[in-house]
Amino acid sequence: MPDRNGVIMPAPDSLALLLFCSHLGLEPDPEFSPLTLKDWNPLARKMQALTLRPADLLGRSAGDLQNLGFAAEESERMAALLAREHELDFALQRLETLAIYAVTRIDADYPLRYRKRLKDSAPPVLFYSGESALLGQPGIAVVGSRHLDEAGQSCAEFVGNACGLSGLVLYSGGAKGVDKISMTAALNARGTAVGVLADSLEKAVRDPDYRAALSRGDLCLVTPYSPNAPFSVGTAMGRNKLIYTLADYAIVVASDVEKGGTWAGATEALKAKWLPVFVLNHSAMPEGNQILLQKGGLKFPHPFPEHPLKLKDWLEKETAQINSEPSQPGLF
Repeated sequence: MPDRNGVIMPAPDSLALLLFCSHLGLEPDPEFSPLTLKDWNPLARKMQALTLRPADLLGRSAGDLQNLGFAAEESERMAALLAREHELDFALQRLETLAIYAVTRIDADYPLRYRKRLKDSAPPVLFYSGESALLGQPGIAVVGSRHLDEAGQSCAEFVGNACGLSGLVLYSGGAKGVDKISMTAALNARGTAVGVLADSLEKAVRDPDYRAALSRGDLCLVTPYSPNAPFSVGTAMGRNKLIYTLADYAIVVASDVEKGGTWAGATEALKAKWLPVFVLNHSAMPEGNQILLQKGGLKFPHPFPEHPLKLKDWLEKETAQINSEPSQPGLF
């Protein structure tokens, strides 16, 4: 709904979730930090037990919240986070000037695959720029290290080009190496791509390599972190599952052994069985690729034996039947 300045504001439930779980409108070192996923899920369960919606807590003081059944210390933190509606409004307006928007786990347009595959582990809040309708559309996740041999570069470019030509979304992490090569190839083939970022979305939307595709609606950049968040190993590890759980298939181009984001993400996806995980297979492949194949990864040949337009059919034929995904609803 629009506020007095004409800016589209979140619905009340979404507003409450943004106040609880985002850094927007907070001072650099706030007395009370936003709720993490581990904080939010128990609170959501408690609200359900009390037959409360998040919007029911808006405008409440710490005393009000205690009267509703929340603990004293918990109520103080909740009230402090809820008390910054004006600051949040200002922050959302600033982001909108950059064409950056928020979507919460409560919203109808939150990616369905996150709800179904991650359930309570789905991020409470996502920030995005570009065409959000791409999130969860049929596509292929391409992952791998920044440092590639010739085979790895060729594979990343091939898969990106194949996605572009066949109408599949190319999902990546938006980093240098495999991510950028495959994303660029998909966009150059007049296709679409999604970059799940581990760091500053505000910086990414200013990148001239992205701006034209964002404005055309061919690209969506999304992150579970604050739009100005710096890169860290932790943020990179945390976003890995968000790449895999949007796609229909994953192709691991190059991986180290038992270290790095590519290894962590691939082993997690194999264990969780979110989707078929293919691993680039060739005579000079990294040791990590070999171990991932032993752990259940499916062989992806180099060079690929067929035309790029045949990639989707080939993946379907090579993939074993996957159990249907559970569909029970998650928390707010």
